[in-house]
Parts: sequence; structure tokens; C-alpha cells
Amino acid sequence: MPLIRGFFVLCLFLIVGESLRFAFGWPVSGGVLGMLLLTLWLLASRQVSADIAIASQHLIAILIILILPGLVGVFFLAERFAGQWLTFGVALVLGTLFSVASTFLIMMALTRRAPGQSEND
Repeated sequence: MPLIRGFFVLCLFLIVGESLRFAFGWPVSGGVLGMLLLTLWLLASRQVSADIAIASQHLIAILIILILPGLVGVFFLAERFAGQWLTFGVALVLGTLFSVASTFLIMMALTRRAPGQSEND
């Protein structure tokens, strides 16, 4: 049951993000807006519920399946981007490097050892 409750909360934020995107005509994905709202909500509450943690862990396990349909759709738009592949290539490489670097820095900040804790603990 915690998995279903957590998934419901995540879907609720997705729906709110999509609603905001539609209502204001913002050129941003509703999923991105929903995740931004979820992040702000988690920062304000200063805790992650067990339900959201369980649902998130299960979704991370199948992340490639969730991303793949969007990537496949790019191939159907190839003719629209005919002269812009260098721009997309540079954006892809720089975006990937930025993602990896920022993820690394956030992970390092969140996993600092407590004072007095040795390396072998």
C-alpha cells in the first residue's frame, strides 16, 4: 500500500505541473514543473515520506523504460533539425557533463561523514 500512496503523490505533482503549464501556457514540461514543486514541498517539509521514497526507488529501477519513448520520438523529427546537429551535439555533451558534475557535487555534499566518524565505519 505505501507504494501506491507514494505513486499517487508523485502523479498528483505531475498533474499539478501539467495544469500549471496548460493554464499559463509555459513552454516547460509539466513533469519538470511537477518535480520542481515536489522538490520545493520536500524542502519545506524537511523530510521525505516513506511512501514517496518507496515509489521513487521503484521508478528509478525502470527509469530507462520511462525515458526511452521520448528519445524514440526524436527520430521522427529529424528533418526539422537538419542543419542544427552540431548545436544539438554540443548541447547534449555539455548538458551531460553538467548533469554528471552537479549530481556528483550534490552527492558529495549530502554524504559528508559525521565528525569523529572514521573511514572504516
